[in-house]
Amino acid sequence: MKLGELKPAVEKEKRKRVGRGIGSGTGKTSGKGHKGQKARSGGGVRRGFEGGQTPLYRRLPKRGFTNIHANKYTEVTLTMLNKSKATDVTAESLVEEGIIGKINDGIVVLATGKLDKKLNVKAKKFTATAKEKIEALGGKAEVI
Repeated sequence: MKLGELKPAVEKEKRKRVGRGIGSGTGKTSGKGHKGQKARSGGGVRRGFEGGQTPLYRRLPKRGFTNIHANKYTEVTLTMLNKSKATDVTAESLVEEGIIGKINDGIVVLATGKLDKKLNVKAKKFTATAKEKIEALGGKAEVI
């Protein structure tokens, strides 16, 4: 084995020699077509450029989007309902007892925690599991 006989483990691909005459297949315009911004030296457009039209990243709203028409419900867990002394629980009764602060567009009952007593709960929304747990103890989950 001689130094001149060494070859790379993987054959290297020959680089494309552009602008080397008609017979090379990439002569004259060097594979850039005819005229235009992309054919010029240093030509081409930046990422996201849409030919002068206001690009998508400038047309879309920034920093998120807030739906001003969405209902904002106060979340109430089963653990919070356990603290209630009343058997008929409503949003107003929870505020009076100091379990929740203010009511926005109503309350939604979540199934977090455990319920130990039978309650009749009136709320705007219930999660499926919360409804099951309330009714399993003989209580009532009533949607207003």
